Amino acid sequence: MSQIPERVLVQAHLAAKQVAPLTSAEEADFQTRIRAALKARDAVLVAHYYTDPIIQALAEETGGCVSDSLEMARFGKEHSAQTLVVAGVRFMGETSKILSPEKRVLMPTLDATCSLDIGCPIDEFSAFCDQHPDRTVVVYANTSAAVKARADWVVTSSCALEIVSHLMDKGEKILWAPDQHLGNYIQRETGADMLLWEGSCIVHEEFKAKALLDLKAVYPDAAILVHPESPMPVIELADVVGSTSQLIKATQTLPNETFIVATDRGIFYKMQQGAPGKLLIEAPTAGSGATCRSCAHCPWMAMNTLPALLQSLEQGSNEIHVDPQLVPRAVQPLERMLKFTRQARLSSPGNA
Repeated sequence: MSQIPERVLVQAHLAAKQVAPLTSAEEADFQTRIRAALKARDAVLVAHYYTDPIIQALAEETGGCVSDSLEMARFGKEHSAQTLVVAGVRFMGETSKILSPEKRVLMPTLDATCSLDIGCPIDEFSAFCDQHPDRTVVVYANTSAAVKARADWVVTSSCALEIVSHLMDKGEKILWAPDQHLGNYIQRETGADMLLWEGSCIVHEEFKAKALLDLKAVYPDAAILVHPESPMPVIELADVVGSTSQLIKATQTLPNETFIVATDRGIFYKMQQGAPGKLLIEAPTAGSGATCRSCAHCPWMAMNTLPALLQSLEQGSNEIHVDPQLVPRAVQPLERMLKFTRQARLSSPGNA
């Protein structure tokens, strides 16, 4: 199984090098032009929680969506706009295209990828699956269209526990990819028989238990919120383990006034919207063994900028294309997940 070479991580940082910050006047000008371009081109902007707050705010102001990867794709599918502009990383654009093949899907840049995606190449993954034909193939949403097409199920961090539990109850053994930390967490919580691909997220893997304990000593009343892509020693310190949307909800529902957040700091924009009086602190990614390759922010998400967004809209550039032969196979595990989650919500109290 693939390990992400150090050179790939270095190249990612070089590609995502910091550009000169825009002045307030330049920001305002780009925002005005993007609003006009969205309207003129019958386009809607969908942005991930981890993108720059200014991108998230623009999506909200123009009738778009700020959410996780699946809800971004679902929103785009149900929206009347014929062009979807996906601010995020490449697999998110592909997922939108799979669910809305008749629409044009643009991205600010096609260079924005994901360490989980590039760490699970289809040839190696297919060979791995072929070695274990008795297992049900379950893949995380953070994968390419080709990997999704090879899977029986696609899951997100918000529904993975329920779906794996469902499969376990049916007596099925799981082949899981690509995030080993999320897989370990699900395996621990469900007791399922799971064979794990050895992938990881370069952001979440950097959170360290020792540094987190040191910070907790400074803020003893803080609740620790952890995304399950984090290593198990970090997960074990959490008050809440959950998906991006579940962590955002936790800041609104828990009584704590302070939160230590172990996920990409882009999420703070929506957390602060929903809980404006709360103190949010980034979980440490430096010191005590951390390397700080990402420093709590995905370098590929950082590629989504106002200039790149405007250029994509005005020129129709960076369009997402998915092999038409892959689409029917890739949509099946996605639709299977959507059907399962719809039924689960309907069967839960208060969701009827």
